[in-house]
Amino acid sequence: MEKPEKFAEKSMFLKLVGDSPLMRVTDFLIENKGADFCKKAIAEGAGISRTSLFYCWGELEKAGVIKQTRKFGKTSLYTLDTKSPIVKRLLELEMALIEKFLGREAERRVAKQIAVIKR
Repeated sequence: MEKPEKFAEKSMFLKLVGDSPLMRVTDFLIENKGADFCKKAIAEGAGISRTSLFYCWGELEKAGVIKQTRKFGKTSLYTLDTKSPIVKRLLELEMALIEKFLGREAERRVAKQIAVIKR
């Protein structure tokens, strides 16, 4: 299975917590917070095989990272369980990483502008 373009470069989250199928699924659900997906779409969005998803699915359920949102026919849809204490902490981590990245990016831009002005 070819990895989606999104994973050509790892997210800040994956760089920090590690690039495993479990963390890829978690990262995908964090990036798409509020949306729900079937297992096949989660595997594709996370850039992992369906087999890898099924190996880590029990851990995601046990940790309270995912919850079922609805079911139609044999298809169930799942989303990030934002009420879970673990997910709340993961979202805080994600926000801290974004703030740190934005701060560094702003510093780089200011430094470039100062360098141009000094020329």
